Amino acid sequence: MKRRDFLVCGAAATTVIGQADYAHAMPGSKSKVALTVAHITDAHIRPQDDIPVRFKKCLEEVKKHKMDFVLNGGDSIFAADYKDVTREKMLEQWACWDDCIRSLSGFEVYSCIGNHDPWWQATSKDDEMYGVAYAAKRVGMPHRYYSFTKKNWHFMILDGNNPEVRLDAEQFAWLETELEKVPAGHHVLLMSHYPILSVTALWEGGQHKDHVALRKLFYKHKDKVRVCLSGHQHLLDRNVFNNVQYYCNGSISGFWWGKGDENSAGPYYYQETAPGYAILKLYEDGTVENIYHEHQF
Repeated sequence: MKRRDFLVCGAAATTVIGQADYAHAMPGSKSKVALTVAHITDAHIRPQDDIPVRFKKCLEEVKKHKMDFVLNGGDSIFAADYKDVTREKMLEQWACWDDCIRSLSGFEVYSCIGNHDPWWQATSKDDEMYGVAYAAKRVGMPHRYYSFTKKNWHFMILDGNNPEVRLDAEQFAWLETELEKVPAGHHVLLMSHYPILSVTALWEGGQHKDHVALRKLFYKHKDKVRVCLSGHQHLLDRNVFNNVQYYCNGSISGFWWGKGDENSAGPYYYQETAPGYAILKLYEDGTVENIYHEHQF
């Protein structure tokens, strides 16, 4: 198994060129690791093309790490949002997801909703399977956005599935309140499906449209907000702004489980990014390591 290292541990980290031709920062923290977390995103599960077997094989690799829990970044199923997707096809995809995710039995899985997860083709918005709420229910979320705490780390899961790819007013107010409640000396990781700040958005788009408002909010809580995780792009990038680490952690499905096209750097790659997942080490002092592990199908 190949590995591309994207390690970061604070604003003063030293940059070194690794053997995989990717820059990474050497961890300098003397603090203890508080939590080890797996980040998988963009699984795009469907029953065709032997995808469930391949996905389960990937999850077995994820489980080899001594992790505390799993963060799932959305687009769990292939696509329920297309106009030609029937109720039966949507349910078939979710049944496939349910079967595959049992491979993570024994681990807590905290999810957010991707743009391909909700089904919009019901004849009425009153249909229990319509939209984001049903997708959230299927992946075990208590609400379309929510928070939880582990040790001295606070996790805030966001829903950007609005027409303009932004947090609605209700959710933004909730986020402001949640950040205010975080005690001094504690740290915050936010997960969204869409990147809040991404290098790849320059040519792919897909970024939160409210990134300026979020940036200002994060700066207000600059002693708390440490990490923002995302997927959506199927591309791997890292950037740092105002001491917040932004990781867009590729995708576990690569080129949607296909072998790619002439624009792909290798089989199953999307552009220059191989399929994979990330393992994060979250330290007690708020520093972070994010390592992207490529895998073979």
